[in-house]
Amino acid sequence: MATLVLDSYVEDQILEQRRASGGDRFDEVWDGVYVMSPLANNEHQLIATRLSTILQVILNFGERGLVFAGVNVSDRDDGWKQNYRCPDVAVFLNGTSAINRESHWLGGPDFAVEVASQGDRSREKLGFYATVNTREVLIVDRDPWALELYRLVEGTLTRVGTSRPGDAEALPSEVVPLAFRLIAAEPRPMIEVARRDERGESWRI
Repeated sequence: MATLVLDSYVEDQILEQRRASGGDRFDEVWDGVYVMSPLANNEHQLIATRLSTILQVILNFGERGLVFAGVNVSDRDDGWKQNYRCPDVAVFLNGTSAINRESHWLGGPDFAVEVASQGDRSREKLGFYATVNTREVLIVDRDPWALELYRLVEGTLTRVGTSRPGDAEALPSEVVPLAFRLIAAEPRPMIEVARRDERGESWRI
C-alpha cells in the first residue's frame, strides 16, 4: 500500500524517526520523490551480505574493483540527493565509467544486485540503472523464487536469462567471473554461485 504524506511536519517527523532508527539505510529519492523501501528482513540481508562477500573474494578485496553492500548511486553531481538509488550490492571494477564522489557514485556500478522484497520496486529501478550505465543487474526474487539477469544492450537493461529452482542452466555474468543458479532445497532454494575461472570454486547461499 502506497502512502502519500502532504503534511510537511509529519514528513519531517517520519524521516527523523527513520534516521534515528537506521531504517533509512536503503531509502531512495526518485526524481525528487522520497521512496521508503520495505525493511529488509534477515534473509534479505543474509543474501546480500554473502553475495558481497563472495564478490570481495573474487575481486581480491579491492585489487580488481570495489564492492559495496549498499551505496548511493546518482545521475548527477550537484543536487544528487534529488535522484539516487541504493542497490543491495554494487561492484565498481577498475576502470569503471562511474566516478566516486565519496558521498555517492556518479554513474552506475558495473554489476548490481537487487534482492526483491514484498512491495518493493526492484524492477522499476532498471530504467534508472540503464541511464547511469549499469552493465548488469541480478535480481533475486523470493516470491516465487527466481534469479533474473539483466544486461545493458544498446542503452536498455535487457533480461538475458532466468533461473528457477531445479533449472540445470546457470546464468553466466559477462562482467564478473561468476555464474548464478537456483538449487532446489528446503526450507528454501539455495543460490549457487560458481567461479568461471581456473579455480572453479562454488558457494551456496
